[in-house]
Amino acid sequence: MDIQQRVEQLDWSGLAADMNQRGFASSPKVLTDKECDELILQYNNEALYRKTINMERYRFGFGEYKYFRYPLPVIVQQLRENVYPKLAPIANEWMRVLNIDLHFSGSLSQLLELCHKEKQSRPTPLMLRYGKGGYNTLHQDLYGDVYFPMQLVLFLNEPDEDYQGGEFVLIEQRPRAQSKAIVLRPRKGDMLLFTTNFRPVKGTKGYYRVNMKHGVSELTAGTRHTLGIIFHDAA
Repeated sequence: MDIQQRVEQLDWSGLAADMNQRGFASSPKVLTDKECDELILQYNNEALYRKTINMERYRFGFGEYKYFRYPLPVIVQQLRENVYPKLAPIANEWMRVLNIDLHFSGSLSQLLELCHKEKQSRPTPLMLRYGKGGYNTLHQDLYGDVYFPMQLVLFLNEPDEDYQGGEFVLIEQRPRAQSKAIVLRPRKGDMLLFTTNFRPVKGTKGYYRVNMKHGVSELTAGTRHTLGIIFHDAA
């Protein structure tokens, strides 16, 4: 079964419900073990990447990530193209209930066309690698004025077997309240969808905006690779 078929057969009603209720949603085994291993092998193929970031240098954490160049690898392009139309209706509903005057096209190409008009033309999908002691500080992946409010990450290693620690961390910052930490341990091949910077929450007087950030806790052993797919391009 190819990527398009796999994405189509995911439980999108359930994923949408989780995104609306929690700001994140997961689906197991979207990638095969072979696909995960092949992506890891491509990490050292410098021809695929436009830029490498040493996280310690920029005080982003401890580890490394690389942005792909265009054209994207086929599997990355397929995931980006086929997941986006499933998320656009959820994003549009979020904008509606929060009274934000934004509407996202159902086509990724139209989102990217808008990005390029605003001088955002650099691809944002990336590969991340952490070794022992590696971590990623809490952040949001905003690369310009045009952004899509959801993104995804695919986990390419098996926790406990390939690495220890390295949990995916979400922090929910509710107005006038203490922050809430959410700690996740997806398995090899799993896909995690999550908000890029905020989600709507229904209160007694209607919906309000809750900001969220994400990061990675410290690895205590092993090596951890992930594939991150952001839908908007960067300036």
